[in-house]
Amino acid sequence: MPSKPAPISAPVHFDFVDLRLFVNVAESTSLTSGASSSALSLAAASTRIKNLEAAVGVQLLYRTKRGVSLTPAGDALLQHARQILSQVRHLSADLQQFSKGVKGHVRIFANTTAVAEFLPRTLGEFLAEHPPVDIDLREYPSAEIVRAVREGKTDIGIVAGHVGTAGLETLPYFRDRLVLAVPNGHALAMRRSVSFIEAIPFDFVGLGAGSAMHSFITRIARERGWELRLRIHVGSYDAMCRMIASGVGIGLLAESAARRHAHSTGIRPLHLVDGWAIQPLKICVRDLQALPGLARELVQRLVANAREFEDAATADDSL
Repeated sequence: MPSKPAPISAPVHFDFVDLRLFVNVAESTSLTSGASSSALSLAAASTRIKNLEAAVGVQLLYRTKRGVSLTPAGDALLQHARQILSQVRHLSADLQQFSKGVKGHVRIFANTTAVAEFLPRTLGEFLAEHPPVDIDLREYPSAEIVRAVREGKTDIGIVAGHVGTAGLETLPYFRDRLVLAVPNGHALAMRRSVSFIEAIPFDFVGLGAGSAMHSFITRIARERGWELRLRIHVGSYDAMCRMIASGVGIGLLAESAARRHAHSTGIRPLHLVDGWAIQPLKICVRDLQALPGLARELVQRLVANAREFEDAATADDSL
């Protein structure tokens, strides 16, 4: 007698509200915070998570007094949920281009140098040509940007070239370098180049403690067992150069910014001989072809403008 075929399990139907809730809970490690981020009551959120676990037939969260953590199945769901929600956002952005009066939205996470030096011109031109578009630009350390791109939290990332981006698509962007800026008359001002260790004994002016540049420089010093004497934190390269010119301290900043401020503020940029001072930047995305049309267009514009800038800089240097 022929055996009966195994019953086919009914497919699980996922609700976008449930997926967003699960991602919010997982990222906050708290059912309460996840519910709040999802604009749901705690009771409603708890019921939805329990129903989701019942539907998939497996526990997704470990629940403790301190919060929640992911089971192996929950971790798998989180990765897929992020991808699904990202694709839904991209679908919405592409369709918005066919509807007049509806705004498009592009998210960019970038490091300090890109935000301060290279993005303003390109983004200004892009927004002028696309009035219905909004851009969400945020500054983060490169490692956090890579993680955000992988998790679908941002469409485009701009990071330092030395940061690992395995599994992502990358395109070359600007190539800059860090220099040491000192005031005219400083003990190091007659030098053309210095090593970072020679600067350690002096007082420093730094960008804000939450900036990507501050995180990078303090990590470089800490890895070598050095401690920076930071006298003051400021919010921009412009303020930093003015503080340096006033004799408050010396500082590390992008060469492009130092050159731009050198004549107006009276600082002297010195080349750093340390290898990590070379700062090639790269653009990273999860999948260039899967990006919304506006985001793809912006990536192409970023790359083109970077090439134009570097070609002009090369021509100026050869004169």
